Amino acid sequence: MAEKYLIPAGELVFEEEIKASRFITLLDHCDSEAKLKSVLTDVKMRYPGASHYCWAYVAAAPDNSVAMGSSDDGEPAGSAGRPMLATLQGSGLGEVMAIVVRYYGGTKLGVGGLVRAYTSGIKKALTTLETRLKELKYPSSLRCDYAQLADIEYLLGKYGADISRRDFSGAVNLEFVLAKDKLTPLNQDLATLSAGQIQVAFTETE
Repeated sequence: MAEKYLIPAGELVFEEEIKASRFITLLDHCDSEAKLKSVLTDVKMRYPGASHYCWAYVAAAPDNSVAMGSSDDGEPAGSAGRPMLATLQGSGLGEVMAIVVRYYGGTKLGVGGLVRAYTSGIKKALTTLETRLKELKYPSSLRCDYAQLADIEYLLGKYGADISRRDFSGAVNLEFVLAKDKLTPLNQDLATLSAGQIQVAFTETE
């Protein structure tokens, strides 16, 4: 699974009219099915009375084939949700959702037309969607003397570690999360600082 990938930095809404139907596409960050359902509830309140609320999401790294889902929400099978999901997967983004609201305008589009309509807004919105880089980080810990704490916290900050716990009973125990590709350079600096006495290993490598 990818250790680094781009994710949406925030929400983007794109609207277009296709053969008298109004299509409103929303792209946003999504790290779980629960997040998708929460946003979908909000979208239904923001855009009440629509004919369909179709959706798709990838809730993990872009190459994850498990944490994903889609819905045609009453449109012909395979005409909305699956093509939307395929478009998201093709974008290379992780943790992304798309919800497309359709207000039916009276003209039937056919399955092929629906596929094009439900993916059109996503493709156009993706070109202007702001993104940010996400790095997967893993739990780790170390033990040091209080006199070493300031220097060690500096090094942890230098390598992007996020400290979650400091325990000052006896020696200092630090718990933090760290990206995999930062482990070796961090340990090299820690070895220099502590004459080889302090090294870090991940407590989980899932």
